[in-house]
Amino acid sequence: MELADRLFGLSGQTAIVTGGASGIGEAIAHHLAGLGATTIIVDRDAERASAVRRDIAAAGGSADAEIIDIASEAAVIAGVKSIVDRHGGVHILVNNAGVQDREPMLDISAQEWDRILGINLRGPFLMLRECTKAMIAANVRGCVVNIASLGVMHPMIEGLAAYSASKAGLVSLTRNSAFELSGHGIRVNAVLPGGVVTPGSSHGAARRVEGPGTRPSPLGQLMPADIAGAAAFLVSPAAGKITGQMLAVESGWLLT
Repeated sequence: MELADRLFGLSGQTAIVTGGASGIGEAIAHHLAGLGATTIIVDRDAERASAVRRDIAAAGGSADAEIIDIASEAAVIAGVKSIVDRHGGVHILVNNAGVQDREPMLDISAQEWDRILGINLRGPFLMLRECTKAMIAANVRGCVVNIASLGVMHPMIEGLAAYSASKAGLVSLTRNSAFELSGHGIRVNAVLPGGVVTPGSSHGAARRVEGPGTRPSPLGQLMPADIAGAAAFLVSPAAGKITGQMLAVESGWLLT
């Protein structure tokens, strides 16, 4: 086996990517499939999820799609069971699905706050709980990557109080679940992207964009593939002894 395969190959593994129908999630799905994993695109958008599945297959990869509303506990439980039943288990979970809808802190309603945290924090918790239960039941030493945000380290733009709070909770979930699951050989890490050009961020930009996050980064604009590369590393054998860590991918923005 070549060194690259030993370090980064994912052949024989099943990888779930939430929010895999577009943006960062779509890029991650393509990366993991390219490394040999059977990649399951989990999303609410059935049409886009099927399109990504077909694109991966056309490129020579193996993929499937599962439609799950991660804010629903019942949907998560049923969806993960369906994936495990079809594919025999799960080895990798990338919790990427989230919303970045923007509202000034003084204007945001409690209902909108709850909606954002329900998708961005409760949903990843539910997926992590169900997937790692399946890993433990099958004696799989799997791994989880949570896609958080650089906003947990530094305010980026106005209107992201709820979003950043949800991602800070996801960082805490990462550390605590890494601690609790280490005895089962399951690793849990997080990627903290800076400002990335995605359909979700473009939608959110229709509201407010003022703030330090609008200043340019030394290494240039981040793209979904930049985050996908970091996620692919963290789920790879090369990162086999890394857990409970936060990897900021921010194109040098913190240096400015």
